[in-house]
Parts: sequence; C-alpha cells; structure tokens
Amino acid sequence: MQRTHPEIEMKILHLYHDIMNLYGEYANVAAMQRMLEKNNVPCEIDKLSVNDKLSIMEYDFIYVGSGTESNQKYVLEHLMAYKDELKEYIEAGKMLLMTGNSFEILGKTLKDAKEKVYEGLGFFDFSVKEQERTRNTADAIFMMEGQENPLVGFINKCSTIEGINMPLFQVKMGLGNEAKGTTEGICYKNFYGTHLTGPILIKNPYFLIQIASDLCGKEMNGDYLTYEKAGYEITLRELTKRLES
Repeated sequence: MQRTHPEIEMKILHLYHDIMNLYGEYANVAAMQRMLEKNNVPCEIDKLSVNDKLSIMEYDFIYVGSGTESNQKYVLEHLMAYKDELKEYIEAGKMLLMTGNSFEILGKTLKDAKEKVYEGLGFFDFSVKEQERTRNTADAIFMMEGQENPLVGFINKCSTIEGINMPLFQVKMGLGNEAKGTTEGICYKNFYGTHLTGPILIKNPYFLIQIASDLCGKEMNGDYLTYEKAGYEITLRELTKRLES
C-alpha cells in the first residue's frame, strides 16, 4: 500500500463527497480524522468523485454518504467499473461505512418509483423498492450487538429493503429496512451500511470509538469527546422518554 508521506498510518477516502452529502455528512470523516489525530495516529484524507480514477485498495477507511435518488444511480453506474476491487476491499475486512441510501447499491436490484429496475453491484441478496411521493422519516434508537450504548439519530428515506439477513441494528424506536421491520442496516465483516444519519459518528461518540478502535487494532481514547457524549446522553434520554410515554 502506497503512502504519500511515510509517516501516514491511515489513509481515508471520502468517496462522492460532492454528490452524496445530503445531510452534512462530511462531518463523519472529520470526526474520524479528529479521533485518529487525538490518538496520535497520523492520517491522510482524499476526496474523490465520479470524475476521478479510484484505487480502492489503497485506503484503510472509506466513507460514502447519502444522496438524491438520481445521484445514487449515477454513483452506481460509476462504481460498476470498480465492482471487483470494491468486493475485494470488503472481503479483505477493510472498513467501509455507507450511510443513507448509498449502501442500497450493493444489493441485487433497485426498483425506482416508476418501476424501472436497476441492477445493483450484487454483493448481497437484498432488493430495494423506492416509493414515488412518500418519504418516511423518524427519530431512531437502535441497538447493536457488541455495543453497550444504543445508537441514536434520524431516518429519512423513500425506500424499503427486503432480503437483508445480516442486519446491523435492532430497532428499538424508528424505522427498519422493511416497512414494519425490526432490524435496520447491514453489517458484513467491517462493512457497515445504515440509513441512520445525524451524522452518525457525531451523534454516537461510542460508536465512533468502537469503529476507530477496530480500524487501528487498538483501543482508542475518547476522553476528549465531552460535548459529544453530553449531547448523546441528552438525545437518548429525550427519545427514550418519548418512547415510554
């Protein structure tokens, strides 16, 4: 793996930073960068999009955010040329986080609101169906295996997903993959896909610590996340009150 500078330990790619960034999700990359730097792990960040040539295996951590339905299809078309390399990246256990509708392109098919069917990258056996006018929105509390602290955030989507057998979360409050589903997202090795926004790594400091620790192979110190932890506790408390009322 090549590094621009020999002192760089972690190389991060914010992929489609310009067209898949509906909810200010650049903050997820900034949060990861800060976590690494606070723990004395030098990192380098690249921002690439559809006009750039990708060398996916060069990176230790790749992030893709949420976009419009049309931009999602544009990204799908672009990634077809890198299908094998992205598959190799995931199978190698390298870390990929995709939020919002970006992870939907990794399934078998996407059917849009006009019933047009797009072939997905086919890494997983799920299918996506978009709705024409209705967007489903909800605050969320999700439980994750191996994570003591629930995750919180917001869901805003126009799709349902069928066929995910490796979900990332259990739904305590909010919306799942299917219309009345009890699970949300997808997890395979170090690939995480979820509609949970917030941005997710800002709203959920304990999740940030976990995946940064997994990325680096050592426990990360998150003591500096004072305000983020306080904000998380307030959000979780208020959502829990609403859930229990």
